[in-house]
Amino acid sequence: MAASEESLRKALAEKLSAVEAQGNAVRALKAAKASKPEIDAAIEALNNLKLEKSSIEKQLQSAVSGGDGALSREAFRQAAVNTLERRLFYIPSFKIYRGVAGLYDYGPPGCAVKSNVLAFWRQHFVLEENMLEVDCPCVTPEVVLKASGHVEKFTDLMVKDEKTGTCYRADHLLKDFCNEKLQKDLTISAEKAAELKHVLATLDDLSPEALGAKIKEYGITAPDTKNPLSDPYPFNLMFQTSIGPSGLSPGYMRPETAQGIFVNFKDLYYYNGNKLPFAAAQIGQAFRNEISPRQGLLRVREFTLAEIEHFVDPEDKSHPKYPEVADLEFLMFPREEQMSGQSAKKTRLGDAVSKGIVNNETLGYFIGRVYIFLTRLGIDKDRLRFRQHLANEMAHYAADCWDAEIESSYGWVECVGIADRSAYDLRAHSEKSGVPLVAAEKFSEPREVEKLVIAPVKKELGLAFKGNQKNVVEALEAMNEKEALEMKAALESKGEVEFYVCTLGKNVPIKKNMVSISKEKKKEHQRVFTPSVIEPSFGIGRIIYCLFEHSFYTRPSKAGDEQLNIFRFPPLVAPIKCTVFPLVQNQQYEEVAKVISKSLTAAGISHKIDITGTSIGKRYARTDELGVPFAITVDSTTDVTIRERDSKLQVRVGVEEAASVVKSVTDGHRTWEDVWEKFPHHTSGSADD
Repeated sequence: MAASEESLRKALAEKLSAVEAQGNAVRALKAAKASKPEIDAAIEALNNLKLEKSSIEKQLQSAVSGGDGALSREAFRQAAVNTLERRLFYIPSFKIYRGVAGLYDYGPPGCAVKSNVLAFWRQHFVLEENMLEVDCPCVTPEVVLKASGHVEKFTDLMVKDEKTGTCYRADHLLKDFCNEKLQKDLTISAEKAAELKHVLATLDDLSPEALGAKIKEYGITAPDTKNPLSDPYPFNLMFQTSIGPSGLSPGYMRPETAQGIFVNFKDLYYYNGNKLPFAAAQIGQAFRNEISPRQGLLRVREFTLAEIEHFVDPEDKSHPKYPEVADLEFLMFPREEQMSGQSAKKTRLGDAVSKGIVNNETLGYFIGRVYIFLTRLGIDKDRLRFRQHLANEMAHYAADCWDAEIESSYGWVECVGIADRSAYDLRAHSEKSGVPLVAAEKFSEPREVEKLVIAPVKKELGLAFKGNQKNVVEALEAMNEKEALEMKAALESKGEVEFYVCTLGKNVPIKKNMVSISKEKKKEHQRVFTPSVIEPSFGIGRIIYCLFEHSFYTRPSKAGDEQLNIFRFPPLVAPIKCTVFPLVQNQQYEEVAKVISKSLTAAGISHKIDITGTSIGKRYARTDELGVPFAITVDSTTDVTIRERDSKLQVRVGVEEAASVVKSVTDGHRTWEDVWEKFPHHTSGSADD
């Protein structure tokens, strides 16, 4: 816990005791019929203590809500979401049938923003990095997801209202309880606050039994009915289906797009000329049957993922373009800082890689590229951090994992995961399918190498371990050279050794007759290996929602009687790049507006033409609310004004130049500052309306 919060909680506890003691003293004086001056002095002291208590409560409230105030965050979110839904950026799906939790429709401006984000993603990653793009089916056979581990392990813990049967996600109930206590109950002791913060920090580590025990200990009940809850139990998040009419071929709606790339590795490797490294990319829908979806676009049941699988030699994870990002500096939150209660600090990416905080250059390169991608979209760099996974969050096979987290009104939201998954996925599919998903490095000259040979004696292992034989064989074959040679020495000296099998979660006795470990000399013409994979995975809906919040602000109207809503989208992602307005209803001006509209269409600039008689100020306000960066106002037949949304500044430009000026800025070839310097300025009261 932050030192200031801890000291404030202790000070508040002491002040509450002092208020209670002084209250008792006042009551005692009144009961003893003490003199009026004496009672008045005691009451004044009590009032002073209450004022001091109130001051500490305000400081503590500010500390626990990050100084921002939970209410102001709620009000900001409500204003943004109301605008987004009213202007049809997105709305709940099947609204006329009262909607379905966790499903949303994008309206016209939302579709345009999403399309622009994905177009930039393709340009920034697929084109610039020469990636191989694929498009695989959403329906996936069960065998594929069994191999990947999803059928067995893709679960969340669920509890049920024992009377109504309503389902809730168990860890969310515990998380909400702890957060509410910390933010709203200022009377809890510093010790209790530290305990609740520890629960939040270790939430992912809790077993079903431990989670259930905490829910009972804190007296957590069903939020809607206050009824008791069942014990937590795992619920698989995949939507199950059957492929074909017989129902004999089970399948699932894919929970991620990555598996389609892994199962196609062999063909993609051949397509790439049997060369590593290479990356494959895919944009597509994924499905997760969330137990209790909430937080709008942040937690939904169908969503768009954009994923990259970068295949690399596990012995060489350098990247030729890494120097291009090494000097980037941004907020990084390594696991050591998280464990010691520190906060994220600005760090040079090159320093994080050279110190081993980031595992390798390729992982570092993609972290840098993700930072550039998000900030160019319009994400505030001061509300973007890269947080390293704690040991308890990482899969046992992962070498290193980082999340790009964006701060929103809901707190820090994981929007991109960047993981070095080692060779786990390709090995799992090789084993299940029987098809080797491997790469080869050819030697110019044959090499004599000493190879470690681990040969489990399956007959002896079968007799000793029966149904667990397969787990023990896999664990023995997966030993590295150091472990194998240590086992060989121990078996030769003692005849038996204790061996930990991670898939069984226990030690088993291995005898000398159960495994043969030796080194053999062989001539090799090539090295065959399973590539490692580095995977950046983008939750497009989450990125877009955070972009909506980071872009939203209000400013007073010219009259000062209302607040106008504005989205400050960069031209890159704005749903409409430009609007064209005749200043007044006039046939000549309308003809000029149509000429400019044709030029904008020819230049590929999305725009809207508005020839209604509404005041120009109201038309500006309407388009500012959609995040349109530029407005062309036609007030003559020879030249027009171009207004920039955020500064409200205007320049005069010839009719024939208008489209090319807007295109040059929206394409990023010049800035608004360049335009402001080059063209004559225009001042008009209507610009502020």
